Amino acid sequence: MRARSPRAVPACLLVALLTATAAAPARAEERRPLALDDLFALRDVADPRVSPDGAWVAYTVTTLDGVRDRADTDVWMAPFAAGSDGIGEPVRLTTGEEPETRPRWSPDGRYLAFLSKRGGKKTQVWLLDRRGGEAVQVSDYRAHVSDLAWSPDGRRLALVVGDVDPDDPDFAEPPEGADEAPPKPIVIRRRQFKRDGEGYLTELRSHLHVLDLATRESVQVTDGPYDDASPVFSPDGRSIVFVSNRTEDPDGNQNTDVFLVEVSEEPSEPPAGAEAREIAPPRPLTRSPGADSDPAFSPDGKLVAYLAGGDPAKMWYAMNSVAVVPAAGGEERRLTTELDRNAWAPRFSADGRHVLFLLEDRGNTHLARVPAAGGEVERVVAGEREIRAFDVGARGGVAVLESRPTYPFEVFAVDGGELRRLTRVNDELLAGIRLAQVTRFTATSGDGTPIDYFQVLPAGAEPGARLPTLLRIHGGPTAQYANEFAFDWQLFAAHGYAVLGANPRGSSGYGEAFAHAIWADWGNKDYEDVMAAVDHAIARGVADPERLGVGGWSYGAMLTNYVIVKTDRFRAAISGSSEFNYLSNYGHDHYQLEWELELGLPWVETERWMRLSPFFQVEKIVTPTLVLCGQEDWNVPLLNSEQLYQALKRLGRETELVIYPGEDHGISRPSFRRDRLERYLAWYDRYLKGD
Repeated sequence: MRARSPRAVPACLLVALLTATAAAPARAEERRPLALDDLFALRDVADPRVSPDGAWVAYTVTTLDGVRDRADTDVWMAPFAAGSDGIGEPVRLTTGEEPETRPRWSPDGRYLAFLSKRGGKKTQVWLLDRRGGEAVQVSDYRAHVSDLAWSPDGRRLALVVGDVDPDDPDFAEPPEGADEAPPKPIVIRRRQFKRDGEGYLTELRSHLHVLDLATRESVQVTDGPYDDASPVFSPDGRSIVFVSNRTEDPDGNQNTDVFLVEVSEEPSEPPAGAEAREIAPPRPLTRSPGADSDPAFSPDGKLVAYLAGGDPAKMWYAMNSVAVVPAAGGEERRLTTELDRNAWAPRFSADGRHVLFLLEDRGNTHLARVPAAGGEVERVVAGEREIRAFDVGARGGVAVLESRPTYPFEVFAVDGGELRRLTRVNDELLAGIRLAQVTRFTATSGDGTPIDYFQVLPAGAEPGARLPTLLRIHGGPTAQYANEFAFDWQLFAAHGYAVLGANPRGSSGYGEAFAHAIWADWGNKDYEDVMAAVDHAIARGVADPERLGVGGWSYGAMLTNYVIVKTDRFRAAISGSSEFNYLSNYGHDHYQLEWELELGLPWVETERWMRLSPFFQVEKIVTPTLVLCGQEDWNVPLLNSEQLYQALKRLGRETELVIYPGEDHGISRPSFRRDRLERYLAWYDRYLKGD
């Protein structure tokens, strides 16, 4: 349903040989339209990390392997300084068949640590010596390692490790004569008992461990019925800050705080037979009722920057902000509350005078900074662009991950307020493709609210020609369409469609009041907003009112359901992983707390739950509707798609249900991702073009 993420990201990226220099652009008449199989030729660049000496940037590149039908991620690095042609030669560092993720430089720059299964049963930590040789596995836990951070002296790693499950099938011994151990019952005692992508949740949690790289000995430094995340060593190496919800009932609220735990400089396991080392209790640095997260130390270790959550009563509709707190304890100071925009990923500048962060604003995400002592916010890199991640090197160099509608995410260096390209991973492929034009417009909703929308026109579309037009709706709802490369939009345009991507109320990037406007009132104001975008495109002579399609995934599909309940103007609809009968979801999806906060308990506020559920107005739907969902989706469970399909089928409407086996909310298998796009095109072509 409403998977909370910083922004709506098209699920479309990735494969082929990487190129260090940009290919010479083909003449316009020689370029071809984007094709469905280009899904396997584009690659996804992520997670840039500047080396301590400022000479290199490590990053990951994910490819889709159509033969093995799986994705793979490898670690690369590129020179931070430009070569004679304006860009340096990138170096591939890993080639394993298992994904290698989260590359992190050692403080001396000699090693890169990363996470990978590499043929094992659990994700572990590996070290790669930049001087040469193969990566070496340095951890051997019986559970997955999910995060890592270096100590300042490079001798230790802070790790997030899951608790050991005694019933883990990866380690269970089969009975004598049996091929495998039989499954055991799943016993549930938690209020939050399931989560999409994780499965059923038991008392097992994730905690912090400190691994000594010389001895390979590990000490667990946090425990209890809590999940701990985002560890960062202090500059003196004596403590670690991390994020955890340590309230009395962590499943009953979203009150994460930043904690500090003291750690020994010489971690070691107790001698055989000795009692386990007593874990010192962490000390809270923040105490607000919101979701505080993402801590980072100042270079002198005196301050901790973090992301301060908004009003917990408003959940994901509230705006977060950059804040700082003394590491020794003291008053928390919020630095960006006047922005009325979401901030992300606060990090100190190398001199400690500023806190840099990502600033989400009206279909863009910029790199900004604010004085650590408080003051005016400055946009370091602004403009019509989407910056997804950044890193600050010890010597002050800043690398960002940036995309625009004409290219997927690539790594750039920040030179003043300008960007200098460091990678050209997809340039060779894109040089031969004729991409569609993406333009931003503003429509006016029924009550006068201005609504931004992006319009994508097929390359070479004749001026004044009315086109079959697709209204695509983003998920969230607190996300936004942004100035970034969108494979699905480009694919639709390559097949002759105009595409409209609106940011209706409920979207982030436009302030708290704009997002909160749909609180417990879905499908009304946001419906008016997306229809205003359609009417604006019709009035401008672009959209053909007789050939309109609509669709989305997650909340995008939920709003699609409202659209086709309220109007018969669309000739085809696609509802992917939507919630439909809300009463059936309480206790079945993973949103128990969010349902209660926004709609109330279903047995108390039954009328509200039923009034909002499109299920109880399904007879109004006459639009041919394609319904899709992952079989193991616990974010927006398959039950909804089945009920939508069954109701439409019972009413004699034109419909089809597509279920992707083994998939959760995010469809990941490459062949399924291709299949989904192929079905989108076929459904729209059938009803909008008569193909």
